[in-house]
Amino acid sequence: MHTTGSQTVLLKRLLNLIQRLYTETDGYLDRPENEQLWYNRGYANGMIEALAERGHADLVLARLTPDAADAISGQEALSWGKAYLHGCEMGAHETHEVLGPLQPQS
Repeated sequence: MHTTGSQTVLLKRLLNLIQRLYTETDGYLDRPENEQLWYNRGYANGMIEALAERGHADLVLARLTPDAADAISGQEALSWGKAYLHGCEMGAHETHEVLGPLQPQS
């Protein structure tokens, strides 16, 4: 996927944020009492999802190994699972918002 210089800088910043959030939330699965950790991990995973939708999955994979899709399986209805899912939603939404409209594939 072709990116301009300003897009490249923005992608690097987004990737740095994802990497920082992954570092800060390491071990979140063992800390259900800390919903903020779960939200932040979900936010990072939502960002990853949005970048993948835009054809940038390779950039993410070059930096880190994303969580398995079923990482919180069975915990979605619990308060920390809800925090994670809300984080996913917001991370994806805000990443799309920052990067602008999706360009049609040619």
